Amino acid sequence: MTQTMIKLILFLACMGIATSTVAQQRIKDLAAVQGVRANQLVGYGLVVGLPGTGEQSPFTEQSFRTMLNNFGISLDPNTKPKIKNVAAVAVHAELPAFAKPGQTLDITVSSVGEASSLRGGTLLRTFLKGLDGKIYATAQGSLVVSGFGAEGADGSRIVANTPTVGRIPNGALVEQEVPSGLMQNDYITFNLHQPDFSTAQALADVINTRLGANPLNGYAIAQPIDSTSVRVSAPRDLAQRVGFLATVENFRFTPAKMSARVVINSRTGTIVVGENVRLLPAAITHGGLTVTISENIQVDQPNALGQGETAVTTQSIIDVDQSDSRMFKFEPGVTLEELVRAVNQVGAAPGDLMAILEALRQAGALQGEIVVI
Repeated sequence: MTQTMIKLILFLACMGIATSTVAQQRIKDLAAVQGVRANQLVGYGLVVGLPGTGEQSPFTEQSFRTMLNNFGISLDPNTKPKIKNVAAVAVHAELPAFAKPGQTLDITVSSVGEASSLRGGTLLRTFLKGLDGKIYATAQGSLVVSGFGAEGADGSRIVANTPTVGRIPNGALVEQEVPSGLMQNDYITFNLHQPDFSTAQALADVINTRLGANPLNGYAIAQPIDSTSVRVSAPRDLAQRVGFLATVENFRFTPAKMSARVVINSRTGTIVVGENVRLLPAAITHGGLTVTISENIQVDQPNALGQGETAVTTQSIIDVDQSDSRMFKFEPGVTLEELVRAVNQVGAAPGDLMAILEALRQAGALQGEIVVI
């Protein structure tokens, strides 16, 4: 992670201060409708037609025998078939909400044995099951594999990308529809992607305001249930409910600001400082640098006949004591904007900044949560 990238990340975070107060977002971008969701499907099958890159594992042989038995062909138990052109695979796909029988899905095919490559193979019919064990789709087709591998007689080998995973666009047919919970109640529920009580209340308020409801008079169309869910009364008729939902999900409102948070990725050196992070007076020593932060509160009293108001101003005083060791200057201000400006001017290394932020949190001088990912 270069210093330029660190500066860019912090600069973009700072720029968000000026725009977040006026930016409005659609309900559909911040919440999902309860009961309208995708479902994961998975299956087990065989890929055939491989150019000698398959496998001869016990479960592959057993699967091969079972497939032949389904077609009325029985092998002698003592016969060991040579099936280097066959590979056992796991197949998975995602079934979207409201997918209808006859529609197609993209599928991913992954080797579960010791096959070296699936390039050139064809997936035989595979049943894709849901969490309830029912079959919702069938998959079959020729694989598209981006990776490749080559091996020499002396054991040397080269592999590019992943040759044991392939895709089949439109490789699965939907066989049955998953029941939706959209029409099970007299209301619909919006679930926020980021739980927040203030955002839930703001979402309910914009729906009530736009649809002419007044909760103060006992008439509320939308009511927040908790920090995640907002319940909205909706028509019982399916056609009307779809139109109602299409209108409501495009209402725009301003979500609440997220809690003060500093996110640190120690593997890449990425540091993102949230807008509401604040620094309290503290003394910091890092390497050969000592930084002292203090605040001087001043009260401006107007003249007796001036009809003015008493004003209280805070002046931050930063004292820096630097020795002859490694040069490192860190000047945290009271707000995120001043913090970003100080880091940009200094070009602090990611490791140094992580250490300073963690020390500030331990000392209680950092108003915000530090999250390490």
